[in-house]
Amino acid sequence: MAARDLTGPRNPTARPFRPTGMRRAMAAVLLLVTACGSTPEQVCTAIGVPVGVGVDVRSAGVATGALEVCWDGRCTTRPLALWPSSRVVGGTCAGTAPEDVCSASAEPDGGLHGYADVPDLPVRPVVVKLRLADGTGATVLDRQVEATPKLVRPGGPECGGGGAQLNLAVAADGSVTAT
Repeated sequence: MAARDLTGPRNPTARPFRPTGMRRAMAAVLLLVTACGSTPEQVCTAIGVPVGVGVDVRSAGVATGALEVCWDGRCTTRPLALWPSSRVVGGTCAGTAPEDVCSASAEPDGGLHGYADVPDLPVRPVVVKLRLADGTGATVLDRQVEATPKLVRPGGPECGGGGAQLNLAVAADGSVTAT
């Protein structure tokens, strides 16, 4: 006896065999298996971190500088270009919602700031010799400080792209501190 096709034009009310209960059960099992142990995906920025030493100067008469960074018996000397620093003043916003527009102005604050790349800067104690000069090249400040650079990761601790950075502050009295 030959098998007969129960679907088609001869039997319009018949449905093809589809194990919908089995499909639903398999879909549920797959969903549970893939969801177990999953955590939200960490989104990391595609930005790196400049490795080096930043300097903020509040001392008068300074125009340029240089620094020498030493660790493990080796030293690296880098020039330090200094630029006027500023502060934000007069900020206003069109509203309080995140999509509202805000504006602000910047004004000079009397200080200078600069950054020197130090590509191999470690995240352990270093000795920094900071020399600042006036517009004629005469030394205004010559200080040495021991400090430990910090590891900076712009996307958070789970993301790569980090680098060591050290920030120094030169006060008006010429004292130098790591910040």
